[in-house]
Amino acid sequence: MKFELPDIVQFLQETLGQKLVAHIADVDPKTVGRWASGDSSPRPPAEQRLRLAFQVFHLLQEEESPHTIRAWFIGLNPQLDDVAPATAIRDGHLRDALIAARAYIAGG
Repeated sequence: MKFELPDIVQFLQETLGQKLVAHIADVDPKTVGRWASGDSSPRPPAEQRLRLAFQVFHLLQEEESPHTIRAWFIGLNPQLDDVAPATAIRDGHLRDALIAARAYIAGG
């Protein structure tokens, strides 16, 4: 199933919060609101980060509550050299963040 970007942004905004989504995308929080409403679209690097955050959220949702997932995104992660997954995604370490999410699900 293919999700449209405004739907992805709106979902992330509702579950993670506008400020955290803005951090992940490396933009101003107001920009996230414009993306969610479909008034504008992110550049490809920001879109890639948002789509990965969405993928990771759904991966973690199989095992955890939205509250715990949000905490996972902002907490220091030993798999990522004690960098928060949200920051790792923002900095372009998409594969590393996905590996960290899979390790979390696996119990590591």
